[in-house]
Amino acid sequence: MTIRTKMSRRQFGALTMGGAAVATLGTPAILRAQTAITFAVPNPSALTWLPYWVAVGEGYFGEEGFDPTLQAIDGSSAVLQAMAAGQAQIGAPGPGPTLGARSRGIDVMFLYNLYPKSVFGLLVKSDSGITSPDQLAGSVIGVGTADGAEVSFTTAIMSDLGMTAGEDFEYLPVGDGGTAAVAFLRDEVSSYAGAVSDAAILASRGIELTEITPEAYLGFFGNGIAMLESTMAEMPDLAPSFGRALVRGMRFAIDPANKETCLAHCAAGNPQEGEQDYASSLFDGVVNRMTPTAAYMDQGFGYQPAEHWQAIHDSAVSSGALSEPLADLDSVYTNEFVAGWNA
Repeated sequence: MTIRTKMSRRQFGALTMGGAAVATLGTPAILRAQTAITFAVPNPSALTWLPYWVAVGEGYFGEEGFDPTLQAIDGSSAVLQAMAAGQAQIGAPGPGPTLGARSRGIDVMFLYNLYPKSVFGLLVKSDSGITSPDQLAGSVIGVGTADGAEVSFTTAIMSDLGMTAGEDFEYLPVGDGGTAAVAFLRDEVSSYAGAVSDAAILASRGIELTEITPEAYLGFFGNGIAMLESTMAEMPDLAPSFGRALVRGMRFAIDPANKETCLAHCAAGNPQEGEQDYASSLFDGVVNRMTPTAAYMDQGFGYQPAEHWQAIHDSAVSSGALSEPLADLDSVYTNEFVAGWNA
């Protein structure tokens, strides 16, 4: 199986989709000709997309008849733009940007809840004296990108407190990981809205952090797998196959006996990250956030609770991220493939 991966957030070159291949009866699955696809993600951390790299390393995509290329680009909005432009057949946007895209007429559908527990957290330095988001009035909040899913997440929190970006506080895009650490150390930001990967990297740089995310928002799920409905119609086998490979990857990853193998698979996707001393702790954090809560464990990996979508939608409306409620929220997501993925 070919792995063709460019891990730069800043570059997204011209992409082409490989032609569909026809399998020959009697040919072992792993030897069948495979359909090339592009999977767009909003950051280059391989561990953030753990089940994908495990599925690549264990050959699960090859067995499904697909040869995926991962492209890491700048934020969820860029992922959705790449999908809409036909440069990626499948992507991993956040739910907030997905709602925004749907409101603009893009036929995107959320298929797989990759992070059933919030991937984001609102972080402050432990010695800052800040213990809750209402103390961030008049401050600068660091974010990875100006239009990433972390902005939607934080805007909802601040809106519930009666605060508006540009008036009561400011956002400052500072990148992720190491560049976010520099912003903290220079006191350019007093807090940071980051993913589990960012928290692990910041901690490894000696910055002791405290999470001040309100409990109600910890249930706001994070990025997931999405496709355009038009692409789903053109490639009906992709969603069932991609999700099935991811679930197999997750089942492999949650077995403690497989941790080192999984770390090696992720290191193949991002060698620089694999060399970092935070990789092991980040792996543990990712597995925790990707494991469904007890209330939904019986639904299987990838399941999307309707009430969680409603909460994210309502927060987006109240914060102004959506100018008006969507007429049909159910059209944004589907659980139709979940049972098959987990069978």
